[in-house]
Amino acid sequence: MPRILIVDDEADLRKLLTDYFEINGYFVMTAKDGREALRKVEQRPDLILLDINMPEQNGLELCEKMRDFVSCPILFLTARIEDADKVAGFGVGGDDYILKPFSIRELGARVEAHLRREQRIQTKNSVRFNDDLVIDYTARTLCYRGTRIPLAKKEFDIIELLSMHPGMVFEKERIYENIWGLDNEGESSVIAEHIRRIRSKLKEYECKDRIETVWGVGYKWPSS
Repeated sequence: MPRILIVDDEADLRKLLTDYFEINGYFVMTAKDGREALRKVEQRPDLILLDINMPEQNGLELCEKMRDFVSCPILFLTARIEDADKVAGFGVGGDDYILKPFSIRELGARVEAHLRREQRIQTKNSVRFNDDLVIDYTARTLCYRGTRIPLAKKEFDIIELLSMHPGMVFEKERIYENIWGLDNEGESSVIAEHIRRIRSKLKEYECKDRIETVWGVGYKWPSS
């Protein structure tokens, strides 16, 4: 039974979503604020629905804190969203945005799609590159010379996609579609921001950048 955590300060919305997901076979936990949410995260949910506009601590700040504890998908609930907000949300570890008011069936479908995507990431062998960089696809870790480089979920997803297809060039839109499962326009800035953050972390650990830019096309992992 999938475990879902709903974080929203609106009691009516929490009840509506709880009723819907319980009817559809989910184990539902709820939290009305950030403090309660951090306690519930310890119960290891499979997916989190997180309202952005909450009192005391907004969803972006809370998402960043949650990423210290969980790697499960985090879907933001919000009444409005701009491209800059999307970049910020993905930057702190969010996986998707659901605009209010939303169709509860569409929300359910989004949740199911993210959970299916998580289930597909199963037992793959560790791969070593150049005897100093190790990607463990099962543990979802990246280590350089024995030191783990901390990555947000989507950052590892990008490395996984590219490194499992060395030499293949992926357009930004294709990376977005493969990882987020959505075919929206105008998401190139999101991919570029994630790549920038990955490169910054590799540089911080004195690790050579493995992601090559193919100008005017996209990105690739070197074939050798």
